[in-house]
Amino acid sequence: MLNAPTCGFIGLGLIGGSIAKAIRLRLPVARLIAYDIHTESLHLAVREQIVDQICPAIDDSFGSCDYIFLCAPVSHNMENLLALKPFLSPDTILTDVGSVKTGIHRQIEELHLQKQFIGGHPMAGSERFGYQNAKASLLENAYYILTPSEEVPTEKVDAYRTLVETIGAIPLTLSYGDHDYVTAAISHLPHVIAASLVNVVKSCDSKDGVMKMIAAGGFKDITRIASSSPEMWQQICLTNADNIIKLLRIYIQYLEAIANDIDDHKKETLYHFFDTARTYRESFISTPSGPIKAEYVLTVDIADKPGAIAAIASLLAMHDVSIKNIGINHNRELAEGALRIEFYSRDTLSQAMDILTEHGYKIHTR
Repeated sequence: MLNAPTCGFIGLGLIGGSIAKAIRLRLPVARLIAYDIHTESLHLAVREQIVDQICPAIDDSFGSCDYIFLCAPVSHNMENLLALKPFLSPDTILTDVGSVKTGIHRQIEELHLQKQFIGGHPMAGSERFGYQNAKASLLENAYYILTPSEEVPTEKVDAYRTLVETIGAIPLTLSYGDHDYVTAAISHLPHVIAASLVNVVKSCDSKDGVMKMIAAGGFKDITRIASSSPEMWQQICLTNADNIIKLLRIYIQYLEAIANDIDDHKKETLYHFFDTARTYRESFISTPSGPIKAEYVLTVDIADKPGAIAAIASLLAMHDVSIKNIGINHNRELAEGALRIEFYSRDTLSQAMDILTEHGYKIHTR
C-alpha cells in the first residue's frame, strides 16, 4: 500500500495541496484523486501533474482509496463525512488535517467510523492560503500530530505513521483532548494575540498613519500570522473555544501583572520577566515548519548607491541560490544591515552566507 497508495483528498487548499505535493514528490507512483468546490484548484493540480483524477462530487471514486484526507474547512466536515460514508471501504484509513480535534472525533463516533479514523494535524502553515500557495516542502521536519481513535487497529496507525515519515514530517501521537489544549497554547492563542496587536495599532494610530508607516522590525515579525485566513481562524475560535478562553484568561492575568510591575517601576521583576522569557524561547527546538513558521533570513550591509541591490541579487543568481524575498530594512529596531534577504531553506541561507562573506559583504543573522 505504501509504495503505490491511492490517496483521496476532499478539499485541496494550502494543507491538502501541500500533502498531495509531498506524496507526489516522495511516492511518484501514488494515485491521487481530489474533490474541491473550487474547481480552479483542481484543474491547476492536474496541470501540475499532482492529481490524477478530479471528482465532480464525493462519489464512489473514493471507494478505492487507501487513505482519504478531509481537508475542507471544519464547518464542512460533517456534511462531507455523511456524503462519503456510503462509499467508504472499511480498509481505508480516514484522516483529517484540522487544527481542532474534539469536534471531528465526536462526529466520527456518531457515524461509527472509529475503527478507521486517525485524526491528523500537520503543524505547518503559512500566512498565505489556497492551493496556489501549497508546496511539498511545507511539511519537511514539521511535527505531524496523530490522534487515533481508540478502536483503530495498531497496523493502521503504523501505516499512517510511515506515510507521514515518508513525506518528510515527524509524527507525534496525542489524545485529541491533549492536542486541542496544546495547539490552543502554541498556535491558536498567538493568532488571537497577533490580530489583537494589529487592531490596537489600527485604533491608536494617528490620522496620517505614522504607526502604520513605521511598523516594521519586531512588530511585523510578531504580527505576521495576523495575515492568515479570517474564515479559518473564526472557525478555530468557535470549535476550540473552551481551551482558547482558558489560556486567554491566563494571558490576560500575565498582562495585568506586568502592567502593574511597569506602573510600580519594579526593576528586578521586570528584568526577571524578560530574562525568563528569553531563556525559555531560546530553548525551543528549531523546525522549518510550524504554526509560526521559521524564516531563513540574513541582513547585509550595502552601500547607498545605484546597483548595490542588483549586484547582490546577481551574485546569488550566478551561484543558483534562489531568493524568496528581498527588501530594504528601513527600520533597524531588531536587525542590523540595510538589506534583508529571505531564503527558502536553511541550506540556501548557509550557501548565501558563504558566498556573500567570500565577496567581502558584512552579513548579520538573527
